[in-house]
Amino acid sequence: MKRREFFQQGAIVSVASATSCWLGETVRAQSPFGGASDRKMRQSVMGWCFQPMRAIDLAKAAKEIGLVAVEGVPVESYAEIRKLGMQISLVSSHGFQRGPLDPANHDFVEAKLKEAIDLAVQVESPSVITFTGMSKSGISDKAARENCLSCWRRIVPYAEARGINLVLEHLNSKDNSHPMKGHPGYWGDDLGLCVELVEAIDSPNFRLLFDIYHVQIMHGDLIRNIRRYAPLVGHYHTAGNPGRGELDDKQEINYSAVVRAIRDTGYRGFLAQEFLPTWSDPIASLKHAFDVCDV
Repeated sequence: MKRREFFQQGAIVSVASATSCWLGETVRAQSPFGGASDRKMRQSVMGWCFQPMRAIDLAKAAKEIGLVAVEGVPVESYAEIRKLGMQISLVSSHGFQRGPLDPANHDFVEAKLKEAIDLAVQVESPSVITFTGMSKSGISDKAARENCLSCWRRIVPYAEARGINLVLEHLNSKDNSHPMKGHPGYWGDDLGLCVELVEAIDSPNFRLLFDIYHVQIMHGDLIRNIRRYAPLVGHYHTAGNPGRGELDDKQEINYSAVVRAIRDTGYRGFLAQEFLPTWSDPIASLKHAFDVCDV
């Protein structure tokens, strides 16, 4: 059965053997979409955005606000964060620069992804992130596509056997104002291309990481794209545009409407706040973002 047929038939696939706590209700980790629901979005926070704040301090503040998970923090902090009752929503892997489009990176990418998958099982996280990598002179688009698919196909059975999702992140290549506001030269900067790669892998454990900020910069038309690609999405990231700042009225994305659109697709996974705080109190920034998306 092809992936598209699988999702069109409304199948719900278990992607993790561990249980997770969702707004007071314990549920098995499963496909991040399904039927209509009155539950509000499960929100996470990306730790790197709040440095130099300690990961445990961020986790404590996030829990008090109402977020249920953390990602993008040092592995050494996982145990302490989980003792708080907070989840690890996403595990990092090989990074966005050394990706599988270059065959010279395949052994490195495979090792990092397997290591991350094993860690995700250990900490009961549903997903591990992956990237295409940066464009490289001498590697055509056709070759880059086949190189990526060849590498991921070596890893996907390992992820499937352990009930973990690999989520491919689309990044913008336009913003060159800051090392983490945009990624000039990133090969997977076209949402349609990333979707094609996900569909070509054809596994319920290989999905799209839909970063709302990056998609807005490269393509816009957010709600239509969310609806169009909903069956393939395994994770969402946020940030205000332009600037990758707070989700406030100084930026152009109507996050309340966007999150409602995500919920209307039946999405059950995490939405992670990945903005760079500019307010004097970064925790106030996080509280504001949580409230905006708490619909």
